[in-house]
Amino acid sequence: MMPNTQTNPSAIPARPNAIEIKKVDIYYGSYRAVHDVNIDIHDRKISAFIGPSGCGKSTVLRAINRMNDLVIGARLEGEIIFQGRNLYGADIDPVEVRRRIGMVFQKPNPFPKSIYDNVAYGPRLLGIKDKATLDEIVESSLKRAALWDEVKNDLKKSGMALSGGQQQRLCIARTIAVEPEVILMDEPCSALDPISTQRIEELMLELVDQYTIVIVTHNMQQAQRVSDYTAFFSIRRTEDEATGKDTRWGELVEFEQTDQLFSRPAKKETADYISGRFG
Repeated sequence: MMPNTQTNPSAIPARPNAIEIKKVDIYYGSYRAVHDVNIDIHDRKISAFIGPSGCGKSTVLRAINRMNDLVIGARLEGEIIFQGRNLYGADIDPVEVRRRIGMVFQKPNPFPKSIYDNVAYGPRLLGIKDKATLDEIVESSLKRAALWDEVKNDLKKSGMALSGGQQQRLCIARTIAVEPEVILMDEPCSALDPISTQRIEELMLELVDQYTIVIVTHNMQQAQRVSDYTAFFSIRRTEDEATGKDTRWGELVEFEQTDQLFSRPAKKETADYISGRFG
């Protein structure tokens, strides 16, 4: 299990990078889906992963909090370092990793419970039973997710009855209720209308003062609007001459400050993608 630095903040010195992804390959069975990814995720910044479908950006995102462990046959080679420790070390508890590194998914997925119980679910699992404490956590989390004013008089209402944008903010509140240090977002706005998308983007910019955020997005304008750093992934292909079989995998092409990547990309492949010449 990982050390609880929440209660002992001096246990580990401050680091400029929240997460370090080092020489990572990700496999599903014998198939290598992603090859040789090296990224330093900066603390209290928003990093965006962009690239064409199938390039491995969501696979890398889910590796950060070991969600790929839930896929049969998935395995990782290399290291993902968080708080000075390899998240794939033998002594690391994946459940604790997922508490410290929370995740918001592409489609809003509130539990079929009340708004209150959605947010209180994680703290209760952690052993918090006192109602006054839970009330405080629920209110604080909903406020940080910019949802409190809309639901404070209706906390017994089902989370499933909220609009899509409200459901996604409820999922964000549920994520931050257990006090993670990092929030991963896998295309969090792809199922939302433009107004809801704008609210989620504004929320990201508010939350980054407290959390390191990593998002996967197909929307390059969104990456430009909200992220400090952007990683561009692409697809590599090889064909077996004997069988004609086409093998594909994802690779990181470039990782840079967002302004620089979009205005002065170092790689022609990046320039071609962001200008719409392929992908």
